[in-house]
Amino acid sequence: MTSLGNKIVFITGATSGIGKSCAYAFAKEGAHLIISARRISLINEIAEGIRKTYNVKVHAFELDVRNKNKVLSAVNSLPEEWKPIDILINNAGLAKGLNKFYEDDPENWDEMIDTNVKGLLYVTHAILPGMIERKSGHIINIGSIAGHEAYPKGAVYCATKHAVDAITRSLRMDTVDKNIKVSTIDPGLVETNFSRIRFGGDDEKAKNVYKGLTPLTGDDVADAVIYCASRPAHMNVSEITLLASRQANATVVHRE
Repeated sequence: MTSLGNKIVFITGATSGIGKSCAYAFAKEGAHLIISARRISLINEIAEGIRKTYNVKVHAFELDVRNKNKVLSAVNSLPEEWKPIDILINNAGLAKGLNKFYEDDPENWDEMIDTNVKGLLYVTHAILPGMIERKSGHIINIGSIAGHEAYPKGAVYCATKHAVDAITRSLRMDTVDKNIKVSTIDPGLVETNFSRIRFGGDDEKAKNVYKGLTPLTGDDVADAVIYCASRPAHMNVSEITLLASRQANATVVHRE
């Protein structure tokens, strides 16, 4: 097991759910954190809570990963002590809508593609050169079971997560000689704000997604991320797929 103490870990979308759980999990291991999200007041609040709880350094700032120029500017303007990023957690992502393709809103497509695919690309492309120069680094993408299987009414969301899977696999090949690990963590049903955002803030619809079973939590996924990040230097966990115990695949779920 590799110690994560004093490692610099950059996590996108860290204000809630999996991203927030990852931030606390890495801080517990003694890592120093760069955390970003679109909601500056909330990300600052989380940063302060982590500092008080774990006495680690936290650099927090507002970032919309969909904006290529702002991503590049944010990474380039990091204070010198924060630039040697050891681990990147590409967590920022979302689903919008659950409709048959011909009834769907193309504006939702733009938001999902811009965040889940282009945002991941922008952040990775900005940080990877430093890892290559230092000949050290680990990129961990938060994918989804939807990156392995399509399901009804999820054409574009599934497409974005299939893209994350393809990017992860290709990037691993591109950097195989650079001492950089590339991994993906692909969960199934995780109870976070994910479904609430997907259904435009409809709490009842969101709760029904997890009705009759015990879903995964953000902490469950963060535990897998920590496992992945802490393997010995000679070992790379290329992919972990996590499912609730009552979930067989993307669409087969047993509910009481």
